[in-house]
Amino acid sequence: MLITEILARNARMYGDETALIEREPSKNRRVEITWQAFDDQANMVAQALVSRGIKKGDRIVHLMMNCIEWLPVYFGILRTGAWAVPLNFRFVAETINRCVETAEARVIFFGEEFIDRINEIKDDLDRTIETYIFIGPEEIRPEYAESYEKVIGGSKPVDPEIPIEISDEAGLYFTSGTTGQPKATLLTHRNLEFSCLLENRHHNQTHDDNFLCIPPLYHTGAKMHWFGNFIVGAKAVILKGIEPKWILEAISEEKVTIVWLLVPWALDILFAIESGEMKLKNYEIEQWRLMHIGAQPVPPSLVKEWKKIFPDHQYDTNYGLTECTGPGCVHLGIENMHKVGAIGVPGFDWEFKIVDDEMIPVEKGSPGELMVKGPGVMKEYYGNPEATKETLDDGWLRTGDVARQDEDGFIWLVDRKKDVIITGGENIYPVEIEDFLQAHSKIQDVAVIGLPSLRLGEIATAIVQVKPGKDLSKDEINTFCQDLPRYKRPRKIIFDDVPRNPTGKIEKPVLRKRYAGVSESFKV
Repeated sequence: MLITEILARNARMYGDETALIEREPSKNRRVEITWQAFDDQANMVAQALVSRGIKKGDRIVHLMMNCIEWLPVYFGILRTGAWAVPLNFRFVAETINRCVETAEARVIFFGEEFIDRINEIKDDLDRTIETYIFIGPEEIRPEYAESYEKVIGGSKPVDPEIPIEISDEAGLYFTSGTTGQPKATLLTHRNLEFSCLLENRHHNQTHDDNFLCIPPLYHTGAKMHWFGNFIVGAKAVILKGIEPKWILEAISEEKVTIVWLLVPWALDILFAIESGEMKLKNYEIEQWRLMHIGAQPVPPSLVKEWKKIFPDHQYDTNYGLTECTGPGCVHLGIENMHKVGAIGVPGFDWEFKIVDDEMIPVEKGSPGELMVKGPGVMKEYYGNPEATKETLDDGWLRTGDVARQDEDGFIWLVDRKKDVIITGGENIYPVEIEDFLQAHSKIQDVAVIGLPSLRLGEIATAIVQVKPGKDLSKDEINTFCQDLPRYKRPRKIIFDDVPRNPTGKIEKPVLRKRYAGVSESFKV
């Protein structure tokens, strides 16, 4: 079933029930829409696009911060048979222009946060963009853009009934670019439908669940986790803001049952509780049943501390990529808490193998590149046949991640293949060191990168972000690291903030560039 058909079904079955709630604590703002209003708005978006000449196979750019209009616009685009092209809200003007050019997009929806960036590249965008639709206050709407309210206000809430097959293309998702330039990942309607089934199968959502959505909706992670609620007509809360207090308030006041967090946010919540900044007795959170994390390796020490404070929570780790329609091709499973630290086992209807550089499966316990195969695998990298050929092999997706399988069949993520540090002939996997250091009581966040060394090739360098109000010295860290094998100990320690993208991944290219000129003066 197309996800647009699932939306129509939800409107028929639960029309007067709340579908989406938007909370913006910084402005003391809360709005909500019903399933019927959600479906009507998607239809009005679709009708408006069709009336402007949009046809099946066209590309529509979606450049918006999380808001209550985000999903109706997305579903409206899909109902026309066009491809939705959601863009990372951190993309600079040049990258936005490159993505629009790659997609050959005809229409762009954009919010007020992007006016300056659009203005900067408008002459270039005009080569393909025919219609600009602005979602925001009328008083700041650029003259060249149509008002979203007027666009949908002049349209009927009726499905345009464009013939769409489950195998048709649906979305063009650009990768986060943490290992290079973003690539355009082409997903089909079948990919999106499968993601609904997968998420619901893993986390058993019912119509009574309520999902708290905090990560950006442009990314496959947040949206595909919401799909588990969506397929059973359960409500969701879109929270604008990541302050621990705001998260707990939303869970308490909206009776949220499921929360997907990124590592930094989970750490912030733990620290706020540990420091006394927040007291759990002030919140009604007994209904909160599941906390799950994805988008990056999860330090086992984090989960250990979390379970001390929230002993009754179900927990899951979700592994995935944009190229496999987001999270879940591998997941820990809520029944496998004894294996925290592993990314888990193949998700529902997924296969895996771990191979060497010659694509030959390695022995159990040995590291190799993780490959996955299942209904979530992308169709291709759009407009990039060379990258597609390098990544897809007879239905198998090369993840670019190094993993190993233990004696019980669980998969452990070792690191990104491109992040491996080779020092003195030894391979060092930064994730292992990051997990180790994350257990230090004074460390808020940590990233490990390789920096050039004339003598060793590369040295493992730890960028350490200290918890607020704590003092930490390099000698303390060196002492703490004595339990690591000597060759894995960081050779250089730098105190700084750890940059992460909107989905929580450490921006290692940023760090490598930032510290490229750091001299090799370190303690061996």
